[in-house]
Order: sequence, then structure tokens, then C-alpha cells
Amino acid sequence: MNNCEQTGNFWQTLPKPLFVLAPMEAVTDTVLRRVIARYGKPTVFFTEFTNVEGMFSKGADRVMQRLRYTEEERPLVAQIWGSQPENFFKAAQKLIEIGFDGIDLNMGCPAQGPVHRGVCSGLINDRPLAKEIIDATKAGAAGVIPVSIKTRLGFRKFDFDWLQFVLEQQPTVLSVHLRTVAEMSKVPAHWDQMQRVVEMRDAMQSKALVIGNGDIQSLAGARQKIAETGIDGVMIGRGIFTDPYLFAEHTSIDDKTPVEKMHLLLDHMHLWQDTWGTTKHFPTLRKFFKVYANGFPGAQEFRIQLMETETPEETERLVQDFLHALTS
Repeated sequence: MNNCEQTGNFWQTLPKPLFVLAPMEAVTDTVLRRVIARYGKPTVFFTEFTNVEGMFSKGADRVMQRLRYTEEERPLVAQIWGSQPENFFKAAQKLIEIGFDGIDLNMGCPAQGPVHRGVCSGLINDRPLAKEIIDATKAGAAGVIPVSIKTRLGFRKFDFDWLQFVLEQQPTVLSVHLRTVAEMSKVPAHWDQMQRVVEMRDAMQSKALVIGNGDIQSLAGARQKIAETGIDGVMIGRGIFTDPYLFAEHTSIDDKTPVEKMHLLLDHMHLWQDTWGTTKHFPTLRKFFKVYANGFPGAQEFRIQLMETETPEETERLVQDFLHALTS
């Protein structure tokens, strides 16, 4: 994991359109990224949200688990958040040392805790601090790796002044989740506003790539939005729970038999065991079981059983019994 071949703006070398796996808390760790890379790799991977204060705290070892990766996950962008510009500077330097391809600033997460502390999407209401954070991160990155920003359409209402402000900071990429902070994920994404962001970028003669995010469930849907709006790419998050093959061109989880789906589940679980051992709680893995226990007779009942398991060994026995019943 070194940065000797990871210098410069990798984003500009990628073929378009861009299809990106969104950063998701307690979801997009190294295990899921490796699983997705093997099924159908997106153009770019993002990490989970990583707190820059935590990176330099007494609990740093646990925080740094979020930044664990393998070479098959490249290009890989570390998404970071926090409140102290000096920690963003140090974090950028650390991320170069670790070997990341890029850094993304989380200015879009709507979780109430961070927002009330004025960080993540709370920075929409504190532009001086947002600028300090962007400047500090860029200074730490020193042009070695690119700095991008992910945000939302606004706080309580659409705020194109905010998006203009962000573009003025010259991020390499601007990713826009097409809802306001107040809307969380409770309303459909406002894709009708995406073209306005692109037009703003073009009018400013900004070199930033623009990526849209929200409610996309397939590559076909992503391509349609790209054609309609002129964006450079699409970021897809929750759609991965419907189909882990989402980024594959010619394969879907629906093409798999129940036996194949169970073996995929076991492969995912074994990789999780090999990677995390006892350092992570098993229930964090169970959210992925619904991806595989789906789309066949008895899947719902079996999924309920899977969600009650407490250990990998218990899950293994349950799946093996299910496989035996299917094949006997």
C-alpha cells in the first residue's frame, strides 16, 4: 500500500461515463468492496465515512479499520469528515502515506448528530469553516492526490449559491445527492435539478466533474440520467442491496439459482471472517443476507432464520442444511 504510482488526478484518466459505488456507513468496507469488485467492478470505490479527529485519537486503531483496503479495490477514494481544519491537513498527508487514490470531503451526510455539531451537511450553513476545511485538505494533499466533495442540494431548500460556492473551491469532482438535508431520503431524488448544476459548472468554466446521486437502481437507469442531464457519471448506493452485480454489464443476481446464491452468501461471509475475525460484531454482516436470500420460493422464511443467527458458524450450519434440502 504505497502511493508511488498513485500521484496526480486519476479522475481525469478514467473512461466516461463514471459509475461510482457511493460511500455508505457500516456498508462499504473492504469486504463489500472486494465482493463487488469480483461481481462487477464500478469505475471508482469510496470508503465508509472516516472521522479525521478519530484518526488521531486514542481510538485511532479502530477508526483506521475503515481505511483498510486491498489492491483489487482501486481506484479508491477515502471519504473523510470532521470539524478541525488542522486534522484534515494531517489526514490528507496520512491518506497519501497509506496509498489512497483520492480524498472526498463529506459535506452531505444528513445524520442528526454530526449536523447538530455543524459538520458534514451542517457545513452548508458554515461556509467559512467549509472553506477552511477544503483549503486545509488541499494543502495536505499537496497536489499528490485529488480532493473531491460530496454534498446535497441544500439544507432546508434548494441552495444553488451553496453549490456555486463549492465549485468555486475547485474540487476535482462535485458529487450531488439530489435531496436537501431536511429531506433525508424520505422523498424521491430531484433529478430535475441536476442539469442546472451542470449548466452552472459550465458557465463558471469549472473543470470539476459532476456526479449525480439518488435513487438509481441499475446501470440502465444511470445511463438514462447521464443522457438526460449531461453529468459525467452516477453514484449508486442502496441499489447494491438489490443486486450486488449492479455494476456488471451482462449479469444479475436474478440470473443465479438458489444454490448459487447460497454459495455467494457463504463466500461473502467467509471473506468477512478472514478479514475481521472477532474485531467486528457479527450483526453488521447480517444486513447483507437479504441480498442473497431473495427471489426464490421460501426465501422470505429462510431470510428470517438467517437474521436470527448470532455467529458465522450458526449461519454456516443453517445454509448447509438449506443447500442439502435443495439438492436432496
